[in-house]
Amino acid sequence: MTTPVKSADRTLDILEALAAAGPSTLSELTRSLDIPKSSLHGILRTMTARGWIEATETRFRLGLKALQVGAAYLDADDTVGLLSGILDDLAARFGETTHLGRLDGPDITYVAKRESVHPLRLYSAIGRRLPAHATALGKALLATRPPAEVDALLPTPLPPLTPHTITDRAALHAELSEIRARGYAVDREENTEGIVCIARTVPIRDPITDAISLSIPRTRIAPSTVDEIATALEEAVSKASSAKRFL
Repeated sequence: MTTPVKSADRTLDILEALAAAGPSTLSELTRSLDIPKSSLHGILRTMTARGWIEATETRFRLGLKALQVGAAYLDADDTVGLLSGILDDLAARFGETTHLGRLDGPDITYVAKRESVHPLRLYSAIGRRLPAHATALGKALLATRPPAEVDALLPTPLPPLTPHTITDRAALHAELSEIRARGYAVDREENTEGIVCIARTVPIRDPITDAISLSIPRTRIAPSTVDEIATALEEAVSKASSAKRFL
């Protein structure tokens, strides 16, 4: 294993800490990162001068450079470009929040989204990370992995996001088995109370890392809604698979 360069390692730790926790004081960063205050202050000054961090009188937060680099990642991502029209079509058809998510370790990260047309809707943001076991996107992607790989990916214990989150590992494996059989995943208020989400994987990469979903408030769910959305997602995935050759 390559030994990391300490200053570079600390710089990335700072970026990741600010991305996860939001604006933080020098003391908060010192405690959370275990970096001596004198060293941390010097790194922060350099990062501020380069635009990676913005400083107020009391706190540090991510700067415009971080946004520019994140946007460049999305601009260069072929999958995001390929699925853009498909996400548009799904959002227009159902009027609900639509996501493209990517599995990253034990988490799912939103890499594209379309907003719901309704005032009552799921709050989300591109770049947001959520535990994979608590989302339809994540469960759909975990179901493509063998059980041993799932166990290696996920933390112990499984953290709950709501009272409905599956935190029992045996129950999660049973759920993943059902997802493999039916071809799509359902999150029934496991990520956000009051929100139901349906997701299918998009088999563009090998191994599969991406999935698309629709999220709907429980109050707008009719008896046929889940089946209707699952079928629409299947059609969308078929379109994406057909277009894969252009990547």
